[in-house]
Amino acid sequence: MPTQLLSRRQITEHWGPLLTGFEPAPAWHPIAAGMPAGAVTDDTEQAVLLGRLLLTGADPRELATALIAWEREMCARGSLDLLGPSTRRAIEAVLTGTPPEEAGTSGDTNGAAMRIAPVGIATAADDLPALVAAVHEASLVTHNTSVALAGAAAVAAAVSAGVGGADVAAAISVAIEAARLGAERGHWVAGADVAARIEWAAGLVAGKPAEEAAAVIYSLVGTSLATQESVPAAFAVLSAVPGDPWRACLLAASLGGDCDTIAAIAGAVGGACHGLAAFPPLAASVIDAQGLGLRGLADSLLALRA
Repeated sequence: MPTQLLSRRQITEHWGPLLTGFEPAPAWHPIAAGMPAGAVTDDTEQAVLLGRLLLTGADPRELATALIAWEREMCARGSLDLLGPSTRRAIEAVLTGTPPEEAGTSGDTNGAAMRIAPVGIATAADDLPALVAAVHEASLVTHNTSVALAGAAAVAAAVSAGVGGADVAAAISVAIEAARLGAERGHWVAGADVAARIEWAAGLVAGKPAEEAAAVIYSLVGTSLATQESVPAAFAVLSAVPGDPWRACLLAASLGGDCDTIAAIAGAVGGACHGLAAFPPLAASVIDAQGLGLRGLADSLLALRA
């Protein structure tokens, strides 16, 4: 939360090269000023929203309605952490009568990937085409493009593989395969191949010290809200610290740019592969205190998978 949208230089000057835990937002932060340590951002809020909708069997139009209600609630709270550009355009289109399957045909940013983890929890990866179809259904109203669906499919598949017992390396391999399938869906838009960039980014930093990996990811892979940057960046983080999902979260949050999204994705995949016990109890308790009911939601999504 406190490092989102800041540059790598701003982060290192204020906190040092790598974060060591949850921090409050500094008073000068452009959108998060005043938020306490451990507060979540739109990535987590929207993932919870999608997870709850999956449990009720909601259709894409209901997702659009729920996202509008969510943003109104955020505005009422005084938050500036609101809908991203692709989601906002798509929802405005739905509200003016555009069919859901057409509303997201320009949505190529990472909004689908950032909130897709619940689909990975609820859907097994042993039938990858079926998993990618579920990703498409959950994403099409805002991000019905080849690039966005490739990124979302990669994240959901990696989470699903981790829940099924895969380690990080195996989950990344499944993610690459799913990204190739996802790229065949939706409205084609120009953009770098997400599957190829995940594979490249993961290999680029494997075995590098965390601080060196952060510099490489920030300068070469990219940390913008473009799907073809932020999703490969998350998998690069996991490749740099495959054995510790909490360190992966801290490394991702230290990158700069859209690093709350990158950390959310890395944490979701790393957490799926390693389980809750791999996180410090204090870190888990800080998140539990946010009142999101994540443990119960995860249990319900696992039951849906079964």
